[in-house]
Amino acid sequence: MPTPPPTGPLVTRDSLASDLRALGVEPGEILLAHSSLSALGWVCGGAVAAVQGLLDALGPDGTLVVPTQSGDLSDPSHWGNPPVPRAWWDTIRATMPAYDPLVTPSRGVGVIPETVRAWPGALRSAHPQTSFAALGPRAAEVTEGHARDCRLGERSPLARLEALGARVLLLGAGYDTCTSFHLAEYRIPAPRVGSGRPGPGGWEVVSEVSIDSDRFDELGHDFERDRPVVRAKVGASDARLFPVADAVAYAERWLPVHRSRAQEV
Repeated sequence: MPTPPPTGPLVTRDSLASDLRALGVEPGEILLAHSSLSALGWVCGGAVAAVQGLLDALGPDGTLVVPTQSGDLSDPSHWGNPPVPRAWWDTIRATMPAYDPLVTPSRGVGVIPETVRAWPGALRSAHPQTSFAALGPRAAEVTEGHARDCRLGERSPLARLEALGARVLLLGAGYDTCTSFHLAEYRIPAPRVGSGRPGPGGWEVVSEVSIDSDRFDELGHDFERDRPVVRAKVGASDARLFPVADAVAYAERWLPVHRSRAQEV
């Protein structure tokens, strides 16, 4: 049976940039984008055209930032999708390649961030599991100084983005992907956990603040109800635009009331 033709809409580099400008993306700003390519429609040129459209909307003075997480650089004893046999764990820990910002691929964040990561001139932060990549004149300012024991806290690009007045773009992605909410977790009581991963000198275990996106969809719903969030269609996707600082401040108040983890500390 023949494959049915795509239903569209047809999205191009130019139409994407136009939709982003209509949403309110401003030339010269710093934009933290969480995205779903498939949600946009049928994109002529795929992820490359999507990145080009984002860069066109930001202009030469703007900076595009994306999450380039590599959570597979982790302890195999915690893997569940899929799990691996216990007998393999020690060998995996001994042979897993250490994080290299130039070559380690991103995982679980979509094809647009992976395309940005590999883009000429992109810079990437140093955390082995929760890095960010950036393109533009403020890229170094955003990505430098990401501490290896601070996934998404005060010594991560999120805190730098907050201080620089960056905005979040949810491009066909939900609030469960909104990394800015995690910065709030570092500012309220939260448990610490040991995080295992390959390091420059072999397997290492680092103490980190425990992060959890549980109920972020509810948090996002309330945030959007109470704070100004710009919404519009970009291609076929629902897009949202709001300041990083607003999201962090709201989450700092919301999380202790609705999802307190203080008792776990």
